[in-house]
Amino acid sequence: MGERVHLDHTMTVLLVGVGGQGTILAGNILAMTASEAGLDVKVSEIHGMSQRGGSVSTIIRMGEHVDSMVCDPGTGDVLVAFEAIEALRNQQFLKEDGRLFVNDETITPVPVNIGNAQMPRGVGARLDEIGAVRIDAGEIARGVGSPRSTNVVLVGALSTALPFAVDEWRDAISRRVPPKTVEANLAAFDAGRKAAER
Repeated sequence: MGERVHLDHTMTVLLVGVGGQGTILAGNILAMTASEAGLDVKVSEIHGMSQRGGSVSTIIRMGEHVDSMVCDPGTGDVLVAFEAIEALRNQQFLKEDGRLFVNDETITPVPVNIGNAQMPRGVGARLDEIGAVRIDAGEIARGVGSPRSTNVVLVGALSTALPFAVDEWRDAISRRVPPKTVEANLAAFDAGRKAAER
């Protein structure tokens, strides 16, 4: 068990993305890190048509004692969006002083591909307006030689907003990812932290 962390309130972290982006693994890493730090942790996953690129969200609530799994609008401490439009779609869940980390990538949804809808305009400018920390997580993951570790790059960014020791995050990653990918995922985590601190 790592060093015990005390929180003065229950913290809520919301991970949002599109099916197949690894939000569930990212949520598992966070839950494991928080649990190892001695906190009560509750996780709730909502899968849209995840296998078809639909919206997916994971809510992680942690504190001394967590009663509810609900993340009402305006209550989230941190929102990590694995895709830019998902950030805009879920921004209302963030507290006024909450932190927002966004993978600077857009995935064209099926309704747009088949001509039933249009992509929103000025996504980057809108994200900047609401104070998002935009990270090109895909580029960073490719840069460390692990293109499939975009989700762990975002975990690295998230780690800068939470009170857990870097070693505890690294330990959780080492235990959650396939053994052959540990080094690459740790490199992705470190690179994500650096990107968020810039």
